[in-house]
Amino acid sequence: MTATDFGFTPGAVLDNGLGRTGVIHTPHGEIATPAFVAVGTKATVKAVVPEAVADLGAQAVLANAYHLYLQPGADIVDAAGGLGRFMNWPGPTFTDSGGFQVMSLGAGFKKVLAMGTDRVTDDQVIAEGKERLAHVDDDGVTFKSHLDGSKHRFTPEVSMQVQHQLGADIMFAFDELTTLMNTRAYQEESLERTRLWAIRCLAEHRRLTEERADKPYQALFGVLQGAQYEDLRRRAARDLGAMEVDGQRFDGFGIGGALEKENLGTIVGWVAEELPFDKPRHLLGISEPDDFFAACAAGADTFDCVNPSRVARNAAIYTADGRYNVNTAASRRAFVPLEEGCDCYTCTHYTRAYLHHLFKAKEMLSATLATIHNERFTVRLVDNIRAAMAAGDFEAYREEFMGRFYGPGQYS
Repeated sequence: MTATDFGFTPGAVLDNGLGRTGVIHTPHGEIATPAFVAVGTKATVKAVVPEAVADLGAQAVLANAYHLYLQPGADIVDAAGGLGRFMNWPGPTFTDSGGFQVMSLGAGFKKVLAMGTDRVTDDQVIAEGKERLAHVDDDGVTFKSHLDGSKHRFTPEVSMQVQHQLGADIMFAFDELTTLMNTRAYQEESLERTRLWAIRCLAEHRRLTEERADKPYQALFGVLQGAQYEDLRRRAARDLGAMEVDGQRFDGFGIGGALEKENLGTIVGWVAEELPFDKPRHLLGISEPDDFFAACAAGADTFDCVNPSRVARNAAIYTADGRYNVNTAASRRAFVPLEEGCDCYTCTHYTRAYLHHLFKAKEMLSATLATIHNERFTVRLVDNIRAAMAAGDFEAYREEFMGRFYGPGQYS
C-alpha cells in the first residue's frame, strides 16, 4: 500500500477560517474530525477491553512507542501483525514517538505540562525528588529504563524503526519536548534539533516504507515545538509544513510541547495559519472541555490524553454539570446513574451507590466502570463539537456547554 491510502478531506469551516470538520482516511478506517483518540499506552486502555472502547464511540486508539519498545518489544508486536491485531482493535491506531518520555524521564515531570512560566531560569530544571533518567544530545537520547534501569538509545531512526514495527496507521516524528521552564535560548536550540531530527525521520520513514511495502501504509506526522513563543511556533510550522526528503513529506502534524493553558487556542491558531490546510493536525495530550473548544476553534482536528481514564481510576467522574468524586459520602445512597441522561454502559446498568461501594472496597471493577463513563463523556463531547461545527452552531454550543460545566459566571 502507498501514501495514497492515507488522506484528509476538510469539511465545514468556521468563520475564522481555521476550525473545521473533516475526515481522516486510513488503511483501517476513517476518523470523522474533530475527534478524541482514546489512549491505550501499553496497547490497552487501562481496565477496559477494546470491544468496550469501540462501544463507547472511540474511533481510534493511541499507544506509546517508548513503553511498547521496552515491553513486550516492538518485534513481538510486529510478529503479531501490528498494534491493532495485537490488541484486537480493528480501527485506526496511532503511536507517539517517545518524545514525551524524553522530557518526563529527563526532567521528572509527568503529564502536567501547562505549568507557569515564572520559573523560566534553568535549562537543567528537574522535578523535585526525581532522578534524571534521560540525556539528550544532537544525535538522539540515551535513557535508563524505568522498569529495570537498563540503558537504551533512541535516535530518529530508532524511533521510526520501532514505530514501523508497531504498525500504527499514524505515527509521529521523534522530537525533543521542552518544558515552559526552559529558557528562550534553549527553546531555540531544541527547535533546531527537532527540525534536523524531522529530516532524518522522513528519510528513514521513506526507507522503511519501501522495505516493508507489503504492509499497510503508515502516515508520519511532524511534531511542532516552540513552547509559548509565536515566532518559534510559526517557524516550526513553516519548516515542517514545507519539508521534503526524496519526495517524502509529512502526512500531517502534531502540535506538541508544553502549552500555557490560557494561550492554548492562540498557539494552535498560530500553527494552523502556517500549515497546509489539506493535512490533519493532532494536538497531543489535551482532554479538558475548555481546551477542546479553544483548540477546535483554532484548527486542531484530533486529540489524545490519558486524563479521562487516569482520573477515573481515582473515582473522579465527568458530567455535563462538572466533575465530582463518586467515593464521597454524597454517593453512598445515590441509586442513580453517574450522570443522568448518559448513554454509556455504566450509566445504563449501574448506580453511583454501586460505584461508591466498589471504590471503597477497592474492587478492580471500579476502574473499569468509571473509565467507560469518562471516556464516553470525552468522546461524546468532541463528537458534539463536530456536529455543532457542521451545523453552524459552534459558538452557541460552546456557550451552553461551558456555562453549565464550569458554572454561571465562570465562562464568558
